[in-house]
Amino acid sequence: MAPRPLDLTLDLIRAAHAQPVADDPTALTVMTDEELRPGLEEIVSGREGAAVWVFAYGSLMWRPEFPVAERRLGTVRGFHRRFCLLQRRFRGTPEAPGFVLALDRGGLCRGVAFRLPDAQIREALMPVWRREMRGRGYVARWLPVRTEEGTVSALTFLANRANDRYAGRLPDAEIADKIAAACGHTGPSAEYLYRTVEACEALGIRDRHLWSLQALVAERLAERLAARLRERVGG
Repeated sequence: MAPRPLDLTLDLIRAAHAQPVADDPTALTVMTDEELRPGLEEIVSGREGAAVWVFAYGSLMWRPEFPVAERRLGTVRGFHRRFCLLQRRFRGTPEAPGFVLALDRGGLCRGVAFRLPDAQIREALMPVWRREMRGRGYVARWLPVRTEEGTVSALTFLANRANDRYAGRLPDAEIADKIAAACGHTGPSAEYLYRTVEACEALGIRDRHLWSLQALVAERLAERLAARLRERVGG
């Protein structure tokens, strides 16, 4: 399937969020590598020598940050992709939190299974483990991922429902309000949404939740820019 043109664009996002935002480390205290290692050790226990796969459904699709030996489109059943984790740092602030994606219960999710090159499993996984787990928003599981070439067991990051970042199943309009307003020191929350929808479209993955949100966020950002223009003209 050919990619569809998005309503949301990088030009619109950058115009709406032209001012940089300073980092506030107190907004989200992240775990150190020393704190992360016991969890990594537990998740890899007994898997030495096995192929190491990671299932990507959000930013890992367009920014994996680990070497990739093979990639396959795949499907996880029992979980669906959803913006359900609040982001009070990085792409949001405590006053205007954004959202990031997680897998939540029910349904299915199409994404990408990445196989890492043969290496020490802990060394191979530590970069992605640090990235996904340091903010305590996810729990990690090995899940079966069905691909055209067969089913693989892949490390998958699910929503941590016990963490205060978990927002549950909010209406798309409410999620769009927060994404449109949020920006942190690594950029706008809307950019995360844009790049994820863009990646899905390029892969032929049609996700109604993401597609609805990109249109809603584009509307809100356009309204924000129009309001600014009216203020300038009025002033």
